[in-house]
Amino acid sequence: MKVLYAIQGTGNGHLSRATAIIPVLKKYCELDVLVSGTQADISIDYPVKYKLHGLSFYFGKKGGIDVWETFSKASLIRLKQEFNSVPVDHYDLVINDFEPVSAWACQFKEVPCISLSHQSALLEPNVPLPAEKDLVGSFVLRNYAPAHDYIGFHFKRYTERIYTPVIRNDIRRAIPDDHGHYTVYLPAYDDFFLASILSLDNAIRWEIFSKSGNETDYNSHIKIRPVNADHFAQSMLHSSGVLCGAGFETPAEALFLGKKLMVVPMKGQYEQHCNAAALAEMGVSALNEINTRSIDKIIEFTQSSQNDRLEYPDQLEEIVGHVMHMHSSININENSSLTKRVLKY
Repeated sequence: MKVLYAIQGTGNGHLSRATAIIPVLKKYCELDVLVSGTQADISIDYPVKYKLHGLSFYFGKKGGIDVWETFSKASLIRLKQEFNSVPVDHYDLVINDFEPVSAWACQFKEVPCISLSHQSALLEPNVPLPAEKDLVGSFVLRNYAPAHDYIGFHFKRYTERIYTPVIRNDIRRAIPDDHGHYTVYLPAYDDFFLASILSLDNAIRWEIFSKSGNETDYNSHIKIRPVNADHFAQSMLHSSGVLCGAGFETPAEALFLGKKLMVVPMKGQYEQHCNAAALAEMGVSALNEINTRSIDKIIEFTQSSQNDRLEYPDQLEEIVGHVMHMHSSININENSSLTKRVLKY
């Protein structure tokens, strides 16, 4: 059986999860990997057969997406070329982690496509959602990377289609301790702006991880470090707590390690606001944004008690088996209308 595993390369979470999933997938099939997007800071230890530009979102410096840079670097002509060039019809199945090029190619070429992503979980009932509705954000979740069927990941198993987070083996095997610092990853904010806010209290040590900065000592208690998967994991492992965006993988790893956690959802990023709503139900603190008024809540966070470790079991064998069972039951001819397929997802 030939399978294409298509991974979103905007951000680090999708690729981080893929490093754990790929070794299990290889047991079941002949596997090729596709990655699209240009904003990841990590790589996977497996040959990438197809590397596409795709549709990447670019982080700004004030807490949200840089809309101008995102659209200025998008090219409909290039997307069409990539869409036509991906040979999804050479595969029996495409497993898709929120990757749009292969997902839409599967719809038009009628190739079975199963989504295996966190975003899929947000479409299920009983999943916490933000109080303020976002019709555009909801539309993007449903239509950005459509599939014929799906399995989701979330912080809790809200339905049978949802599994708890995939934890990297190095994190799963690690023994956390506390060296007294806090780890920060907020790529949608300027590094020195963050440092200026966090320096308002000199009693706390911070390690800020940056997508663009070099190794810098802002002052005696704030370090700015370039993003590196291993260095970031070690910083988090030995931290007192984590201050990060309301993505999925980093908060999940912090919960697994029992670290204090505070999240700041990106402006205009519906998925992150959904995550913040779910985390709030679990007692995790959230900030709407970082500014000079935030420091009191941040200090309160640092003075809070340590979280209990969440036991996220290793379910990868079960998950991959679930995907293969789904594949055997997909009948594309029953859903010949593209519109029906998209709405089903």
